Amino acid sequence: MLSIRTFGPLGAFVDGEALPLPASRKTRALLGYLAITATPQRRDRLCEMFWEVPDDPRAALRWSLSKLRPVTNAGDQMRLVADRERVQLEIDDVAVDFCDVRRIANGNEATPEVLEEAWEEAGPLVMEDCELPNQPEFATWLEQQRNEQVRFRMRLARRLAVYPPLPPEARERWAERWLMDAPYDLDAANHAVAARRRMGREREAKALEEELGQRFKEAGLETPDWSTIKGDHDEVAVTLPIREIEPQVLPRQSVRFAQAVDKTSLAWASVGSQDNPPLVKAANWLSHLELDWEAPIWSPLFRELAKTHHFIRYDERGCGLSDWEVGDISLDSFVSDLELVVDAAGLERFPLLGISQGAAVSIEYAARHPERVSHLILFGSYAAGWRHTATPEEVKEREAIMVLTETGWGRSNPSYRHIFSQTFMPDATPDELSWFNDFQRRTTSPANAVRFLDAFANIDVRDRLADVQAPTLVLHCREDMRVPMSSGRTLAAQIPNAEFVGLDSHNHLLLGREPASGTFVEAVRRFLQT
Repeated sequence: MLSIRTFGPLGAFVDGEALPLPASRKTRALLGYLAITATPQRRDRLCEMFWEVPDDPRAALRWSLSKLRPVTNAGDQMRLVADRERVQLEIDDVAVDFCDVRRIANGNEATPEVLEEAWEEAGPLVMEDCELPNQPEFATWLEQQRNEQVRFRMRLARRLAVYPPLPPEARERWAERWLMDAPYDLDAANHAVAARRRMGREREAKALEEELGQRFKEAGLETPDWSTIKGDHDEVAVTLPIREIEPQVLPRQSVRFAQAVDKTSLAWASVGSQDNPPLVKAANWLSHLELDWEAPIWSPLFRELAKTHHFIRYDERGCGLSDWEVGDISLDSFVSDLELVVDAAGLERFPLLGISQGAAVSIEYAARHPERVSHLILFGSYAAGWRHTATPEEVKEREAIMVLTETGWGRSNPSYRHIFSQTFMPDATPDELSWFNDFQRRTTSPANAVRFLDAFANIDVRDRLADVQAPTLVLHCREDMRVPMSSGRTLAAQIPNAEFVGLDSHNHLLLGREPASGTFVEAVRRFLQT
């Protein structure tokens, strides 16, 4: 039996064995499109969606179909049907995960085990390796499927959250997952509070009420009426009716690509009105333009910044949507990539935000180009990697972690990546840690993860701090477990006239829901207004 995987990287399998797919991204995207639509498609429509007019679209379509037939017709079954006018992938004997999850999410007969399995399966981004930024019709269609994916997960989590036979602790877990996928849904908010009350955790229910009330108020939405919820340890009544769930509407970001001198393709994105002043975020490791923007962890920060600025960010070489197969991963290449992106965005003078090792990149850029950086913002930053500052014992520990990373990064078992998760975000919930563990695996390869750690260890911009001329704001979490606050204080002391702000958090990467995130945004906005 042929199966086609559309969640995550596109894949095709026969009896569990992977089939080689064409190298062409457009051809793979065409396969995913035909598998999900599963209806006859006019050739001229496919030509418009996947190819530019100056090319020969019909010839390109014929070539792509010829490359797909060995995949779709595996087992001598003629599944890819094409005539002079139309093309169709017949999926009567094909398992397409997107279609299977849609059927389960829209039906009413699945068992809790099937619902949970479908929710897990729908986690990775639909066709994440099939982006075609220069084909707007296909990009619009793909965005629609990803919105559908969010709806699927909401429906599945909702059904499990309100399923009475499940134990209260399981219903609470699914209520939290429902709320994570639908952060501005009234029903999800009410059920999450109700679930905590069902477990007898009244204090936590009250705290969640306050947090969600503030979230809805800041978004300009109707505030939940908590008086509609009552309950004791055994049962909770939620009087709000269950309604059809729509995914949260995020500002649309525009993703483009620029090519470096060494032919590395860099993905960069902009969001927010171009009438607003710009704000550039230098890349830091563990980024993915698509996954970041819908992340349950730090995307609230990005959305807040995009409300008042034309927000520009990009994926570092070696990770995210940028090329993974690259020859050089070093501080110099990071800085030259930043130079490339701001030039591609047409920026002359702009504020620059650097996070973690992206702060060192930002410092070097600001020292090289003082005329272009109007403000410099550094968060969770350090000037020198551990090879310049660590004790012999710390060096052994760091090198051991690099060995573990190379052997365990790509495995489905998250125990190796958990080393990073716990130090990046010790205050994260189990679901947030689970998301982050999976996110790490999808941002880069095991080999590149080690190369990044090695490059960061060698960073040293201490001799450039005095050369920074831009007004500088240094922010650092007081209990940061990955980069101690002393590193931030040192930067603020050695960069001329730098301002320092301490944040009440244990996390190296701020969680969008924690109060320190609001303090961060307020401090950045105040600083940029000066």
